[in-house]
Amino acid sequence: MNAHKFYNRVTNSKKDIILEFINLLKSEKINYCIIGGLGMNAYCEPIVTLDFDCVVAIKKFPLLRETLKQRGFKIKKHPHTIEVTSKDSALRIHIQLDKRYEKFLKDAKFRNVLGYKIRVAKKENLLLGKIWAYLDPERNKLKKEKDFLDIRRLIEKYPELRKVVPEKMKLVGGL
Repeated sequence: MNAHKFYNRVTNSKKDIILEFINLLKSEKINYCIIGGLGMNAYCEPIVTLDFDCVVAIKKFPLLRETLKQRGFKIKKHPHTIEVTSKDSALRIHIQLDKRYEKFLKDAKFRNVLGYKIRVAKKENLLLGKIWAYLDPERNKLKKEKDFLDIRRLIEKYPELRKVVPEKMKLVGGL
């Protein structure tokens, strides 16, 4: 079983939603990169996630929203993201709305993630995004714990990134 089939089975997908989404971005010439757990998989030991967290060029979001609706995707707005879902999959696509993330697009590179050739934020930006999420006072405690573990995973694999972590976080949990 290849990585695509494995991931589609894990997300209970009747069709390849990631490939459909990537192809849609490509056909509409929308700049994007992935962040979050799938982005982490490009740099660290892979873990399974039902979320596809990404950044898109904000000026293109109205076009993307309309195209997604036309293709039958459901769109739900959250405080910091837009959640895109399909009846054909348990996969949740989260499009980041925080404008700080848009700068990640500039340095994103194509990498192989679960068998997909996909644009991924550079590891320094993934770390920065995880730090922002962890320090968000409104963020759910369990999600913050996962963010912290992702920060640890990146630092363990790339010790040079430790210098990016704020001092107040280094005192927590042995960073």
